[in-house]
Amino acid sequence: MTAIAVRPGSSSPLAGTGTLLRFALRRDRLLIPVWIAVDALMVLSMPGTLEGLYGTPAERAGLVRQMETNSSLRAMVGPVFGDSVGALTAWRVGIYAGALAAVMSLLVVVRHTRDEEESGRQELVASGMVGRRASLTAALLAAGVANTVLALLVTAGLAGQGTTGALALGLGIAAAGMVFATMAAIVAQLTESARLARGLTAAVLGAAFVLRAAGDSATDDGSSVLTWLSPLGWLENLRPYASERWWVLALLAVSVALQAAVAYTLAGRRDIGMSFLPTRPGPASGRLAGAGALAWRLQRGGVLGWSIGFFLAGVVYGGMTEGAADLVGGNADARRIVERMGGRSGLTDAFLGSMIGMLGLVATLYIVASVLRLHGEETSGRAEPLLANAVGRLRWAAGHLVIAFGGSALIMLLAGAGFAVGYGRQTGPVLGACLAQLPAVWVVGGVAVLLHGVLPRAALAAWGVAGAVLLIGWVGPALDVPQVVLDVSPFGHLPKLPGASMQWGPLPALTGLAVVLVAGGLAGLRRRDTTV
Repeated sequence: MTAIAVRPGSSSPLAGTGTLLRFALRRDRLLIPVWIAVDALMVLSMPGTLEGLYGTPAERAGLVRQMETNSSLRAMVGPVFGDSVGALTAWRVGIYAGALAAVMSLLVVVRHTRDEEESGRQELVASGMVGRRASLTAALLAAGVANTVLALLVTAGLAGQGTTGALALGLGIAAAGMVFATMAAIVAQLTESARLARGLTAAVLGAAFVLRAAGDSATDDGSSVLTWLSPLGWLENLRPYASERWWVLALLAVSVALQAAVAYTLAGRRDIGMSFLPTRPGPASGRLAGAGALAWRLQRGGVLGWSIGFFLAGVVYGGMTEGAADLVGGNADARRIVERMGGRSGLTDAFLGSMIGMLGLVATLYIVASVLRLHGEETSGRAEPLLANAVGRLRWAAGHLVIAFGGSALIMLLAGAGFAVGYGRQTGPVLGACLAQLPAVWVVGGVAVLLHGVLPRAALAAWGVAGAVLLIGWVGPALDVPQVVLDVSPFGHLPKLPGASMQWGPLPALTGLAVVLVAGGLAGLRRRDTTV
C-alpha cells in the first residue's frame, strides 16, 4: 500500500483533506480519465454524426415531428425540444452522458469511503492527524474534479454549436453526476459493504432512468410528474440549445447540497467501519459447502440485479423495434449506421442486431466487475485466511470465475427472453443473437483474469479495456471509423445476427482466446504472492 504522509496540525474535521484528495486522484489516474474520455467522446462525436444524417433544417424538423408521435423512442432517449444540431445532440446523448457521469461518480465516492473502511486502510489513515470528515470530503472533491473536467470538455467541444447551450449541457451532465456522488456518500454511511453501497446507488440510478422513461413515453414535452421525479428528467428539462431553463440547475444544486449535508451528518455520528443499517451476525443461514458456494453467496445479489436489468432492457428495446425501424428507414445515412452495427439483412433485423450488440457491450461491465471481485477479496485481506485452510488458489478463483462467465451467459439469455417478449417474434433467432455475443464478452473477462493473475496492482486497468471496447462499439460506427479500428474490439468479429447468415469461425476462435487468457491469469495467480 502506498504510504500517505499527513502532517500534524489542526484538529479541524477537514484536516488532511488536500493530501487525501491528491492520493485519491493518484489512485484513480486510470479509472477517471477512461470514464471521462468515453463520456466526452460520446457527446462530442454526435454533432458531426447528426450533420451527416440530417444536414438540412427541413430534415431536422422532420425528425422532430416524427419524435413527437413516437412514444417508444421518447422512452429511450427523451423528448426533443429543438431542431438545431445542438438541441438534437442534447436530446440524443444528454441522458446517457448524465447516466455515465453518475456511474463514474458513485464508483469514485464508494471507492474512497466505504471501500477504504472495509479494507481497514481508513482506520490506519484516521490514526494520524486527519479530520473526521476529511475522507468523505476528499472523495466528493475527487468526483467533483472528474465532473468538472467532463463539463469543461463538453462545453469546449460543443461551443461551435452555441456557447450558451454547450455550457448548459456541460453543467447539467456534471450536476447529474454530483447528484449521484452525494447519493453514494449517503449510502456509504448506511451500509457496511462497499459492494452493497455500489449496488444500492446503481439501483437508484436505474429507478431514475425507468421513471424518466415512463414519464417521457406519456408526454412529448417532459412535463410528466414521473419525469420530474428523476434527476435524469431534470437534466433533459434543462433544455440545452432550446431556451435553457437555468433554474433547473438550481434544483440539481440544491439536491447536491442537501444530500451532502445528510452524508456529513451521518459521517459524524458513527464509528469507522460501522454502519447505520444493521448487518446480520453469523452464522450465516444455509450451507456454505465450499469456495464456490461462498463465491455465490458474495455475488448472488449482483447477478440478480444484472439479470433483472437485462431482461427489462430487452423488453423495452424489443418493444420499440418497429417504431425505430420506421424512424430510421427514411434516412439513408441513419440506415447505413444501423446496418453497420447490426447487419444489412433488413432494417428491422439490423436494429435488433444493433440493440443486442449494445447489451453485449454493457455485459462486459458485468464480467469485469465480477472477475475483479477476486481482486477485492484479496486486497481486503479476506482471501488470505481462506487460502490458509485447505482451499487451493485455483479452487478459490474458480468459484468466482464460474459466476462471472456463467452469469454473463445468464444475463444475455435473459436479455434475449426480454427481446422475445417485447418484440413478439423471432424468438429463436433473437436468443441465438444474444448468446452469440458471449465469446466477445468472455475475451474481455479473460483480460481481467490475466491482469489480476499476472499484474494484480494493475488489475483495475480491466475497466479501461471495457471502456475502450464500449467506446469503439458505440461511437465507431457513427463516426465511420475504418474497419481495422472496429476489429480491435472482439465484438467487431462477431456475425451480425439475427438477420445475417451464421458465421461459426469467429465464435470458437474468440472462445479459445478467452480460455488462453484465463489460463494465463490462473497460472500467474498460482505462482505469485497474495496482494494486500
